[in-house]
Amino acid sequence: MELQDTTIMILGGSGLVGHAVARRMLERRPKAIVIVALTERETAQASAALAPHAGATAIVTEYGNVYLPATLARADRAHLTDSAENRRLLIDDLYGDLSEETIARSHLVQLLSRYRPAAVVDCINTATAFAYQDVYRSARSLHALATRGAADLAAVEKHLLTEPMPQLTRHIQILVEGMRRAGTRAYLKIGTSGTGGMGFNIPYTHSEERPSRTLMTKSAVAGAHTLLLFLLGRTPDAPATLEIKPTAAIGWREIACGPVRRAGTPIPLYDCPKPMPLAQAFGDGAGGWVSLGKPLESAYIDMGENGLFSLEEFATITALGQMEFITPEEVADHVVMELEGRPTGRDIIGALDSATAGPTYRAGILREAALERLADLTAEHHVPSVAFEMLGPPRLSKLLFEAHILAQLTPSVAQLAASDATQLGREAQALVDHDAGLRAEIVSVGIPILCQDGKTMYRGATVVVPPAQGDALAAAPRGWVDLRPANAALWIERAKKIVVQAEERRARRAGSGSDEEWFGVNPVEPIAPWRLATWIFRHEDKGERIKR
Repeated sequence: MELQDTTIMILGGSGLVGHAVARRMLERRPKAIVIVALTERETAQASAALAPHAGATAIVTEYGNVYLPATLARADRAHLTDSAENRRLLIDDLYGDLSEETIARSHLVQLLSRYRPAAVVDCINTATAFAYQDVYRSARSLHALATRGAADLAAVEKHLLTEPMPQLTRHIQILVEGMRRAGTRAYLKIGTSGTGGMGFNIPYTHSEERPSRTLMTKSAVAGAHTLLLFLLGRTPDAPATLEIKPTAAIGWREIACGPVRRAGTPIPLYDCPKPMPLAQAFGDGAGGWVSLGKPLESAYIDMGENGLFSLEEFATITALGQMEFITPEEVADHVVMELEGRPTGRDIIGALDSATAGPTYRAGILREAALERLADLTAEHHVPSVAFEMLGPPRLSKLLFEAHILAQLTPSVAQLAASDATQLGREAQALVDHDAGLRAEIVSVGIPILCQDGKTMYRGATVVVPPAQGDALAAAPRGWVDLRPANAALWIERAKKIVVQAEERRARRAGSGSDEEWFGVNPVEPIAPWRLATWIFRHEDKGERIKR
């Protein structure tokens, strides 16, 4: 894509890679670069550093936690879950349905809607953000409370809010919807391997066991993130999706000599003039050390989000055979070239596309043989083979059974299109009432049958999609065979659209070229339930494969 005169949003734009990406982007003269960081201080520093290079490009800054609702995005994370009201909101956003309210109150969605960026470069270390909330420590704490009978609702809620996978999944759902609404054309993620390119033998931990479970969880979240983006890259109306995944330590921002800061705060300098007995050193009221009233000062190299490293630390971690390292500018070069459509060979999503085993010619040929054999067996044994509700979703079983019923009543799509909804509903009801075998097959797999009156139903011992509280009929579109006239009218409307599509194909006189839609539904042929279900998934749900 052309980057000049566009708006580019950089999530984590104040970080080591984010800043390098912004510098490289400025060379392409975009209309605006929106720097999004966690704190106002970080955005102010980033803006000041970029201003001398901005030229005519506007540098816009926003801050706050993009994984939270806008009302909580600037709250202190350490105390965020102390409030019962906050916990309820976060639990609803994380574990509830993806409602319009959840989407609209997202800080990220609001930023995307405000600036409508053509491209989003996401430099936030999402895997660290979720994995290092430490679900293991939280689980141990909750279990300890439960064994004492002290595990109250607040403790359960706080634990639920540390689970990394629900957070990741909901974040991607919200991100996708936000970019779709903003008209964003490209999304590029700076991912992570979680271990700086090393394996399970990585020796660097935070005093956990080796390998660290928390570190492995970070890698697991990073891998799950990549697979979700892999799916996003196969979604027709989603932005072009890419991921650059550095597998080395990233550095550096600055080399200097001065106060050594940890988490932005200078490390106080202490001394312990005399040795203490071990029991006294860790006992109650332990003391013996004295403050020297000044910070630790030394020569350091600033490795961005990883903190300040000493000479020896930097030399160790970047040594041959250890993490080694890559510069942020190299990562930024990959980012810009990929966005401009110049492949670097470093896009993980493209690599997965080329490395996965997709559909094959042989399987396509064998499919016809399998369908023929199945059809022979259904005719030989006089049994329908419609749906067993093992594939899912339940809506597929519902659609297949409804189409099967329609096939008994209206032999072709053209005849279905010309039907009367009320009469069709009555005929469908009569068929189900009198065909005990068909009725038993439907209800036995967990799909209830809602009768024409909308007040009575047939059901078996199991119902896959039970009714929701407050609206008993809301479950019908998701997993009930629905014999009401309104649903019959919906099928008739679908049939009319299929007829129109067939007429348009004939009008184009596309003929016999390879660009002809050879698998379009022919309205005069007998109804095949699978073809109608496929048509619905493709044309109504927009669920169509675009990569093979």
